[in-house]
Amino acid sequence: MACPYFSTGRLSYRSQETKKNAKDDNTEGIDSNFPVPGVDGVTYFTYLQLDKILNAQITESGSFGRIPAHDETLFIITHQAFELWFKQILHEINSIRDILTAEYLEERNSLCVISRLNRVIAILKLCSAQFGILGTMTPQDFLDFRDCLGSASGFQSFQFRLLEIRCGVVEELRVAYNKQHFMESFSDEETKLLKKAQSEPSLLHLINDWLSRTPGLKKQTFDFWSKFKVSVHAMLEEMKAAVQEEPDAEIREEKHRNYLRYEKNFNELFDEDYHNGLLKRHERRFTYQAMQGALMISFYRDEPRFHLPFQLLQALMDLDSHFMKFRQDHTTMVQRMVGSKLGTGGSSGYLYLRSTCSDRYKIFLDLLNLSTYLVPRDRIPPLSNRMKRSLSIQNGHIPSDSPFAEELDSGYQAGSLPSVSISEE
Repeated sequence: MACPYFSTGRLSYRSQETKKNAKDDNTEGIDSNFPVPGVDGVTYFTYLQLDKILNAQITESGSFGRIPAHDETLFIITHQAFELWFKQILHEINSIRDILTAEYLEERNSLCVISRLNRVIAILKLCSAQFGILGTMTPQDFLDFRDCLGSASGFQSFQFRLLEIRCGVVEELRVAYNKQHFMESFSDEETKLLKKAQSEPSLLHLINDWLSRTPGLKKQTFDFWSKFKVSVHAMLEEMKAAVQEEPDAEIREEKHRNYLRYEKNFNELFDEDYHNGLLKRHERRFTYQAMQGALMISFYRDEPRFHLPFQLLQALMDLDSHFMKFRQDHTTMVQRMVGSKLGTGGSSGYLYLRSTCSDRYKIFLDLLNLSTYLVPRDRIPPLSNRMKRSLSIQNGHIPSDSPFAEELDSGYQAGSLPSVSISEE
């Protein structure tokens, strides 16, 4: 394989000095220190536009004839890398939103969604690791050029704010930025784009709708929620009986506390009005039906049709966790570098960032809390024979002459997922 740096032809990537010293048409700009494009005119340098990227690190500390601070280039490159990765994350999230926005989510696209979410997670891990590189700079090194940053601040990252909106950070739960709405930090054009993004479905909204269409929730099909209530009620009754039968007072008290905790959790789960109240106060993210769908997928994840949906839920939790880790690593870095000083943008710096590491900034909070409502395997309502057969069908495209064709539950995967009768066979 030919070396990507060298081939025959004319030079596209060259310094201004080389252009100036060009002697004739045949040798114009040619310099042995630079690669020459191939026959198609594309080289490694021109394809990546390295003339723009490698000349984009202009140090402020080196202006007006001063000696530049050594670590300012590290600071600039790290943040430029963040912005490039944010661009890629937005590219992935937007493509996932496009898939989920379609009238039907085809099963063949489920793996694509999971794959792209996992890519975003890998990028976030890398971004967090970049703070380790930035950490090789000491606070004193940072102080050498910090005053040159003026009002520039990471709070002004348009792409990161757009990413928060695209994923579904709740607007009402945002912490005020320097006692102002975060949009006041952006230009009119940027603000217009951010507001437009707020008017469009976020990843959270699209996942919410998708979960609400989980097969087996409807009363005329499997009616999972009613069966789950019956099972939980029986479990609580047995726990209550065990408390009353316990002869040891100390153990009985402990069992009683455990029973009350379980009873409270499940009473709240099954109370739709209570759930909707939490939803209005933004203490829940999913609608009542979407919560049911998430639980059903978690319980029956071993069924073939729920394999990919369960992996998708796992990926969404990982996405949330690594977003929070990125925030926490950023917060720790800022505290290490500036302590309790004001941030470069005039914000409260560390204190502001610390406030963004709470549950209010978690997008898929309900998924992260889902384990609160898990029950032992023998308490999971058994699937009816027809439901089990329906969930075992691998092919999302069911022929019209199939015995399952009349049981399609439109709008889930492949425009259909079998819905089943509540009656047992």
